[in-house]
Amino acid sequence: MNNTNKFDPEMVSPDDQEPREERMIRIPINLTAGIAAVLFSAFIFIVMPVQVIVSEKDVVDGRAFPTLLMAVMLLCGAALIVKDLYKILRKEPLEWKTINVHTELKALVLFGILFVTYLLAKLTDLFAIGAVFCCVSFLLYFKCRKKSYYVITLVVAVAIWAVFRFVLNVDF
Repeated sequence: MNNTNKFDPEMVSPDDQEPREERMIRIPINLTAGIAAVLFSAFIFIVMPVQVIVSEKDVVDGRAFPTLLMAVMLLCGAALIVKDLYKILRKEPLEWKTINVHTELKALVLFGILFVTYLLAKLTDLFAIGAVFCCVSFLLYFKCRKKSYYVITLVVAVAIWAVFRFVLNVDF
């Protein structure tokens, strides 16, 4: 008897009833992390002279700690790459990580909401507009149907902004 149930919770996503294996990718985790660390630290080294101004009178300037941190990140990333390249040359197995693409896309949408919130607050010079957008976007994303949640969230977001702006005199 064939015991493969289409709605087996181990095999099927609750969102669209498709098998989970179709949306999984495998990556060599140490090699990928090493490459990402080396690229990120190289990028920071390139943009730091333009972004961080050095004062001639300071013994330790604003570049000292970031430079040290990026040097450590660069060395650790290079060590991960060399370690995995050595394993490849010796034909030893690498450490692999399986990633659910659907979960990562959800995280990317949440990051997008936060990024647009930042842009709205920065471009309009009104933190309240960004906060309202963020609140409404999260409620919509999580498919909240209760109108009272929208009202409460919006009132609280605007109230917090008003307290900081008019009572504490903090300008965002």
